[in-house]
Amino acid sequence: MSPSSPEAVKKLVENMQADLRSLSMECKKKFPPVKEAAESGIVKIKTIAARNTDILAALKENSSEVVQPFLMGCGTKEPKITQLCLAAIQRLMSHEVVSEAAAGNIINMLWQLMENGLEELKLLQTVLVLLTTNTIVHDEVLSKAIVLCFRLHFTKDNITNNTAAATVRQVVTVVFERMVAEDERFKGLMEEPPAVQGNSNRRSVSTLRPSAKDAYMLFQDLCQLVNADAPYWLVGMTEMTRTFGLELLESVLNDFPEVFLQHQEFSFLLKERVCPLVIKLFSPNIKFRQGCGSSSSSPAPVEKPYFPICMRLLRVVSVLIKHFYSLLVTECEIFLSLLVKFLDGEKPQWLRAVAVESVHRLCVQPHLLRSFCQSYDMKQHSTKVFRDIVNALGSFIQSLFILPSAGNSSSSSTPAGGSVSASQGSAQGGPGSGGAGGGLITQAAFEYRGTWIPLMNVSVQGSAKATYLEMLDKVEPPSIPEGYAMSVAFSALLDLVRGITSMIEREISKQEQEAAMREEAEPASPPQDPMAHEVWEEMVNACWCGLLAALSLLLDASTDESATENILKAELSMASLCGRLGLVTPRDAFITAICKASLPPHYALTILSTANLSNKVYSIQGQSVQMVSPSSESHQQVVAVGQPLTAQPQGTVVLTAKNIQCMRTLLNLAHCHGAYLGTSWQLVLATLQHLVWILGLKPSVGGVLKPGRAVEGPSTVLTTAVMTDLPVISNILSKLFESSQYLDDVSLHHLINALCSLSMEAMEMAYGNNKEPSLFAVAKLLETGLVNMDRIEILWRPLTAHLLEKVCQHPNARMREWGAEAITSLIKAGLSFKHEPPLSKNQRLQLLLLNPLKELSNVLHADIRQKQLECVLQILQNQGDSLGPGWPLVLGVIGAIRNDQGESLIRTAFQCLQLVVTDFLPTMPCMCLQIVVDVAGSFGLQNQELNISLTSIGLLWNISDYFFQRGEAITEELEREEAVLLKQAQDKGEPLNRPFHPAPPFDCLWLCLYAKLGELCVDPRPAVRKSAGQTMFSTIAAHGTLLQPPTWNIVVWKVLFHLLDCVRKSSSTADKEKIESGGGNILIHHSRDTAEKQWAETWVLTLAGVARIFNTRRYLLQQLGDFFKAWEVLLDHIQSAALSKNNEVSLAALKSFQEILQLVTPIKDTDKLDALAMDVSPVLMESLQVSGPGRPLVRSDSLAERLAQRYGAQASLPPPGEELDDSALWWSAWNTWYRIGTECTRPPSGGADKLVFVPSQPFLTALIQIFPALYQHIAGGFSMEDLKKLGVILYGAVSVPISSDTSPFILPSYTEAVLTSLQEAVLTALDVLQKAICVGSENLQVMYPAIFEQLLLFVEFSCKPPQYGKMETKHVANAKYNQIQLFAPAEWVALNYVPFAERSLEVVVDLYHKTACHKAVINEKVLQNIIKTLRIPLGLKYACPAESTWKLAVSSLLKVLSIGLPVARQQASSGKFDTMWPELANAFEDFLFTKSTPPDNLSIQEFQRNEAVDVEVVQLISTEILPFANFIPKEFVGRIMSMLNKGSIHSQSSSFTEAEMDIRMREEFSKVCFETLLQFSFSNKVSTPQEGYISRMALSVLLQRAQDVLRRYVEDQRLSGRCPLPRQQVTEIIFVLKAISTLMDSLKKTQPENVDVNVWAQVIALYPTLVECITCSSPEVSSALKDALGPFKDFMQPPVSKVQNGES
Repeated sequence: MSPSSPEAVKKLVENMQADLRSLSMECKKKFPPVKEAAESGIVKIKTIAARNTDILAALKENSSEVVQPFLMGCGTKEPKITQLCLAAIQRLMSHEVVSEAAAGNIINMLWQLMENGLEELKLLQTVLVLLTTNTIVHDEVLSKAIVLCFRLHFTKDNITNNTAAATVRQVVTVVFERMVAEDERFKGLMEEPPAVQGNSNRRSVSTLRPSAKDAYMLFQDLCQLVNADAPYWLVGMTEMTRTFGLELLESVLNDFPEVFLQHQEFSFLLKERVCPLVIKLFSPNIKFRQGCGSSSSSPAPVEKPYFPICMRLLRVVSVLIKHFYSLLVTECEIFLSLLVKFLDGEKPQWLRAVAVESVHRLCVQPHLLRSFCQSYDMKQHSTKVFRDIVNALGSFIQSLFILPSAGNSSSSSTPAGGSVSASQGSAQGGPGSGGAGGGLITQAAFEYRGTWIPLMNVSVQGSAKATYLEMLDKVEPPSIPEGYAMSVAFSALLDLVRGITSMIEREISKQEQEAAMREEAEPASPPQDPMAHEVWEEMVNACWCGLLAALSLLLDASTDESATENILKAELSMASLCGRLGLVTPRDAFITAICKASLPPHYALTILSTANLSNKVYSIQGQSVQMVSPSSESHQQVVAVGQPLTAQPQGTVVLTAKNIQCMRTLLNLAHCHGAYLGTSWQLVLATLQHLVWILGLKPSVGGVLKPGRAVEGPSTVLTTAVMTDLPVISNILSKLFESSQYLDDVSLHHLINALCSLSMEAMEMAYGNNKEPSLFAVAKLLETGLVNMDRIEILWRPLTAHLLEKVCQHPNARMREWGAEAITSLIKAGLSFKHEPPLSKNQRLQLLLLNPLKELSNVLHADIRQKQLECVLQILQNQGDSLGPGWPLVLGVIGAIRNDQGESLIRTAFQCLQLVVTDFLPTMPCMCLQIVVDVAGSFGLQNQELNISLTSIGLLWNISDYFFQRGEAITEELEREEAVLLKQAQDKGEPLNRPFHPAPPFDCLWLCLYAKLGELCVDPRPAVRKSAGQTMFSTIAAHGTLLQPPTWNIVVWKVLFHLLDCVRKSSSTADKEKIESGGGNILIHHSRDTAEKQWAETWVLTLAGVARIFNTRRYLLQQLGDFFKAWEVLLDHIQSAALSKNNEVSLAALKSFQEILQLVTPIKDTDKLDALAMDVSPVLMESLQVSGPGRPLVRSDSLAERLAQRYGAQASLPPPGEELDDSALWWSAWNTWYRIGTECTRPPSGGADKLVFVPSQPFLTALIQIFPALYQHIAGGFSMEDLKKLGVILYGAVSVPISSDTSPFILPSYTEAVLTSLQEAVLTALDVLQKAICVGSENLQVMYPAIFEQLLLFVEFSCKPPQYGKMETKHVANAKYNQIQLFAPAEWVALNYVPFAERSLEVVVDLYHKTACHKAVINEKVLQNIIKTLRIPLGLKYACPAESTWKLAVSSLLKVLSIGLPVARQQASSGKFDTMWPELANAFEDFLFTKSTPPDNLSIQEFQRNEAVDVEVVQLISTEILPFANFIPKEFVGRIMSMLNKGSIHSQSSSFTEAEMDIRMREEFSKVCFETLLQFSFSNKVSTPQEGYISRMALSVLLQRAQDVLRRYVEDQRLSGRCPLPRQQVTEIIFVLKAISTLMDSLKKTQPENVDVNVWAQVIALYPTLVECITCSSPEVSSALKDALGPFKDFMQPPVSKVQNGES
């Protein structure tokens, strides 16, 4: 019921009347005035109640009168009356019907009561009611009421005191509440307060409203009182305690902070009064040090800290800091510094306890802490308060572990800031693994180096529930239980971390959300204020060192699982926060701490680079184990024993339960906060790696770690506790890496980098020993790759680069194997993963995925390559159809074979290639076909496995077949791609980079194929060369039609000629050493038993192939601009082959030469295309069936035609009507032929001792046989010069001897006179020439003499075989056929040149027959030369090597002269034959009077036949020469005469046997001579006296000689008596007698005037001598004498006159 409702009012009125009645009753006797007053009061109330509607207001108005009776009642000091009055007054007050004046009166009355010590509790109650029910009491009245309460507080009565204290508290509160209410009322109309004036002690409070003024006065006096000064307002105070004052101050400050914050006057009080006061009161605590006592240097005795005040001061400070921090920045700095100081070890235990509680209060207010950080730590010259608080806490905790020692312990005097290093130092060791035998400690506690501190449950997390700060009733310092301070400090630390981290995390998240929303709204919005970020960073930077030191120490010392859990949580959240803020060093430090705690105590984490903090690399290296004794002999439970992961084996290490707990935290950190770990992934993973190793987890498929150790001895011991944990740990480990798919890209990179460097370390350790390596990193790289397949691009490069460059190259096989396993698994997974967009549309990604496969080729280890190739095989089988742009890479891998890799790898790779060629050619982009060719080629070139080389050549054939069949499709696709590439190249402004560029792309494909085959054609292995050569020429022949004419240019130059160059080079440098029989039992034929011979075969094949192409494709090649140049080069090759010192090659070269010379000039008419095709095809088909290594070729002409149309038809044919000029080609060929001839027939210059190369007969024959064919083409321009060149070669060729080991096959047996084929060829060549000249023009015919000259040279061979250099040749007869040993230096055998010379002679005669009258023949004195040449065999006669020679010579001479002499006579006048006559005379003379004797075995018939020949000669002289003496030079005739003379009186030869005498005398010959002589002597045709004189001379000589012979005979006969004379003499006399008879005959026939007188005289003078001979006894002489004497009868006539004969 509300106090103003009618019922309440009615009741009030009734109650008041009742009270007054009671009062009047009580005072009736003793206090009449009071009674009267009471009665008049009743009347008054009744009147008011009757008159007024608003009774309460009226009551209030008259309240002074209404109250008066009660006041008087109180004045009686009667307890009963007083109580009644006070109750009544309270009733009035509670209805708010007391006016200000009345209130004043009431207070005065209460004051009197108080002074009299009456009804004290009732008084307090009344004051309270008065002040709480209304606001009318102000100023002095109010102050009096308050003083009254204070005074009552200090009475002797405990109850009163306490009640008064409570009342005071309430009153103070009421005063401030009024002010707050007043402010509320005036809130709307707040006028600006005037500027603060001055800084006086008592500021003018005129600006304040009434309630505010009261509050101000009250607060100011409270300060005065606490400060032990007189109050200004609370007049009448008698005593006051500081403790009570401080409590009041605290409650006001705590309950009404807004008053101080909103009113400057109050703020001023705070600054000017409260703070100085607090600082002043703190001083005893600051100065005091435990243990110093009076010995302190200061003269004044040090005031001891007083617990109640100190504790209250700390409470005040807490409130000040909490609420007025913003006002009192500087003051708070002092307070906080003080607080920190109170934690010092030298302060009393209780002081440290309350200080730590105060600190705890701060720690649960993160926003406050943030303010500290902003106001102090972030200001330049300010104390780093926040840092100090944290460090102080740390030092405090640390100091608790250090046993208190006498005097100052070193650590406690460490300044707060420096405590970090100390604490870190002491936290260096890891958690101990003290005696595992000790039972588990049940109570939670910390234990460190022997100090054991129990842990109490002091407060709920997040609230600072203090114990000692609340002990307001205690005066003496309490005793602090062990472990309390530690427990509070521990809570404070945890709360601090929790508060800061959650606050900053929240703010960061909020900021991120806002940023995201702003991004959506306006993308280009400015970033968030950087201020906030700076504060966060500063907070973390300020506190992390201290926190880390403390937490590490606690973690080290903790023996309780939940405490450990809390510490780990704190470290974890700090690490995560630092990570989010990007503070690397602190983050790494916290993580390091967790890592350290996870590892066994003796493991050490060494910090590799201390150079710069920001990129500290933390790493674990087992080698640097520090043998520190366990820091805490805590009885930790050992749960596992395992091997450390170190390079050197080092016993075992133990893991405790705490290690495992830390490990789980570490996993949790990595799992939940992986995104912020950045570079510390390395730390985390390194630690995990070591733990995994110790626990013996090993990688299995996909990189998942499973329990199970490789056999390494019983080193791993796991307790059942940890056994059950292992699968869980293994699972978390996997989840950790699975969760990497939720990391952002940067974090993922950090993770990968960390794994890579970890892997590097593991590899370092695995070097140089075959211990099981740690595969943790590699396995996890694989796992990470597999789960992040959807964004594999971003991590692919670092991931694969590491695996490739480092792991796969590692010498440790197990390490390598996992590296390869990882890479191949990743590639296969990547290719089969359903990417978005799919790989077929994302070519870049596909190439990226395949690239590492290619890179693996650079690894030299066979096991890696094996894995790589197996992977390729699987990829081909699974994704072969969809590889698309990945083909070049895959093919690159297949083709990356090297000879040092061993057969098995090459086999595997080749399987892949075969699969590609058989199944995938149609599906791959045409651009890759070229690569397929290259790869197949490289298999051909490898030298490990011959069969693979040969098979790969087969594959090339199959590929070429595929090109042929799919030609059109391939062409189109390639041209499309070409266009694209060309455009790209142009955009970049660079030329298109493609082999054989200008050629069309399809042609380039062929060119690559040919080029590859070309390379194989010069392989070191003969079988490969042969197979490749056959394949190459077959493909060119079969598919060459598809090429564009310009491409042929490249085929010729870059393929064919290049090949020829290589082969020539290799052949000329090949080894001549004999190859021992090939591997095993393969026998090598002697014609192939040196490398040189094997290369010779290749050279032969190649040259023949090229020549064949030139032959069959001539019409096409001639369209090319540089056909002539090509022709020259080809000829050059033919020449060098022909001149090679290998008979096989040289002969083959000539065959090729012949082949290209048999060509005809191309047909002009276009319509002969078919004929041409027919010409070419059979050749092609035939060659293919001979040498194609595969199936027979299916010829598809239509394709060739289609391609031809595509590129402009019939480019291969010359336009009609244009004759191709070939002469240059043929002349070039002639020059080549000449060079070959010159070189090969040039005799060796060296001495006989040198081994010389002599060309073989078949070679020379072939060479010479080429000439006729060649001559056909060059006849038109064949000049004298050329003829001379030809002559030199023919001569040289014929002069070459043959080696005795081949002679049996070339030479006919000695008896048969047959020409060798070479000689035949030589003569044929000359014959061709001669025939050509015959039908040729006039100017050709000047060549006749040269031909004669050449032939005559050959004729001379009959008598003197040509010399070949300085070589000694044996004549055929002596060649030792049977003693020839193989490989001994061959003896050289000169050929039997007689048949050749004789044939030449016949040719000469024949030719002369045709050409005798020729001007050139006459001018060049051919006849003279013939005679000169014939003179040699004629002169030798019987000495000739062959008898037939001189006979032929004679007959030839006769034939020639019979033709030539008439010509000579005709030309006598011109003098062109002048020189011939002496030659002829010599020839006659040499022949008729030969110096050689006939062989002994000459039969008589032979002799007679030979004589007949001589006679023939003389007859020729008589018929052809002498009759024409006047046309013939005198000297010649003279010589003839003397010859005839000599013949006619031929003296006997002394060697004849008697029997043959008459025959041998050549009587017939002498007779003919004589006759001729005589005939000529008496011929009347003597032109000049001189001629006659010569013949007369001759006659007289003859007659004179006859005279002598006869006389001597007669003389001898006379002397000899009975003995017969020698046969010769008889013969001679007979001859003389016959001569005389002949002379007589002649004289008889001659005109008398023609005979000289002297002759007659001599003839007649003979007669007596003849008569004397009659006495001879020889019948032959007698008969001859008879013949001689007979003719004399004709001259026996009587003389006619006196005139002497002849002088008329």
